[in-house]
Amino acid sequence: MDGGKELSIKLQAIVLDCSNAHELADFYAELLGWEKYADNPEWISVGIKWETPFLLFQEEPGYKPPVWPDEPDEQQKSMHLDFAVSDLEAAVEHAKKCGATVAPVQFSEHWTVMIDPAGHPFCLVQV
Repeated sequence: MDGGKELSIKLQAIVLDCSNAHELADFYAELLGWEKYADNPEWISVGIKWETPFLLFQEEPGYKPPVWPDEPDEQQKSMHLDFAVSDLEAAVEHAKKCGATVAPVQFSEHWTVMIDPAGHPFCLVQV
């Protein structure tokens, strides 16, 4: 390395594209009990102050939500979030109150696939 400094790489943020950054940030702030930060009208974040990683929401004019489960020739998800929960049933109910929906297709009894208001799938995983 140049100058003898050790390279440091740390995950800072997870960025989700959407059609309405404020709406999706509000959803995740409520779901996770995190704060919403609006430093820039096109980039809204939620997190715990001074801690990383945080979630960052970017408005994309032509945003198309992914299809769950994946289907040929449809918009594919590029990633999804998993959240560890102590009580799966209570977490599903909380997510629904925040604005998520339960995905119509499920693959396990140990986690539940949810869909956020912008159409991103995410999982609530019983730990």
